[in-house]
Amino acid sequence: MSLESFAPNLPLSHFSHTLITWQQQCGRHNLPWQQTDAYLVWVSEIMLQQTQVSTVLDYYLRFIARFPNVQALADAPIDDVTALWAGLGYYSRARNLHHAAQQVRDDFGGVFPSQRQQLETLKGVGRSTAAAIAAFAFQERETILDGNVKRVLCRLFALYGNPQDKAFENSLWNLAEQLLPAAPADMPSYTQGLMDLGATVCTRSKPKCEVCPMQTLCLAHERGLTAELPVKKTSVKVKQMPVYWLCVIDHQQRILLEKRPVSGIWSQLYCPPMVEVETWSTWLAERGIGAAALNYLDPITHKLTHRAMSITIAIARSNSDIAVTETGQFYALQAALSLGLPKPLQNILPQLLT
Repeated sequence: MSLESFAPNLPLSHFSHTLITWQQQCGRHNLPWQQTDAYLVWVSEIMLQQTQVSTVLDYYLRFIARFPNVQALADAPIDDVTALWAGLGYYSRARNLHHAAQQVRDDFGGVFPSQRQQLETLKGVGRSTAAAIAAFAFQERETILDGNVKRVLCRLFALYGNPQDKAFENSLWNLAEQLLPAAPADMPSYTQGLMDLGATVCTRSKPKCEVCPMQTLCLAHERGLTAELPVKKTSVKVKQMPVYWLCVIDHQQRILLEKRPVSGIWSQLYCPPMVEVETWSTWLAERGIGAAALNYLDPITHKLTHRAMSITIAIARSNSDIAVTETGQFYALQAALSLGLPKPLQNILPQLLT
């Protein structure tokens, strides 16, 4: 796909020049990760995946304070990493971050590689994330193509492709590469400009076309197509997921928690034993737990990406340190809160242990 076939009167350099000028004058400049340290850029890029800047800020600052460099992160226990990630969601990112830090330590001598292709070998680092690290930290001429950039390109060139089609995505990569500035020194401002444009001006709903630096170049604006581009993704059906949490609380006001499996919901976070509604009665009977002795609280609703959870807490009071699982341990309130916990458990735990 050639740029000239969509905008024959648009010089290749015009888009990048306009974007860089706009970013330097109107873009965001005070974000804590706007530095040339590849480690700081990488952590921010992973945290910002499917997460708003406003949400990431506090997490990022706490994370960097605890793990100021890749060596500190690589050497840390995974539980320390997930504890700082608790509440940020998409927990596989935390595990991948820890694994990738160990790759940098062990495979690259503790120094981040500068080339996109090498960066892509790190766990959890795809092409766009690798390009962002290469552009910001090493001024490499590599293009990002996240959701914001896809939206900008679809509107700029009035493209009606299926966002879930691989061939269409490849054509967007091709276009994005043609728009890159010629000078490597411009890459940080250009890349930040792409992010700023999509996040603050060319937004999904109610785009601010009146202040967009690309307004005169944008075919969607010219043709009145802004609201319908890009084409919406096929919606994924949200699955209802009712579950029970068995909250065993002992005479010392400690709660029984177990580490979640590597796969599945809340991977490797600490949680009370969680049981699906359909198997609850059988699960209790197999462990000799009388249902009449449990105190049930009103269900808690919690939304995940493709699941709507309804969590019913069943409280069991115990006068001994008996556990219902082989891996469970009892934790006092402050010790429990220092672990990586699912967000709904973080919220209700102080009420349970009072």
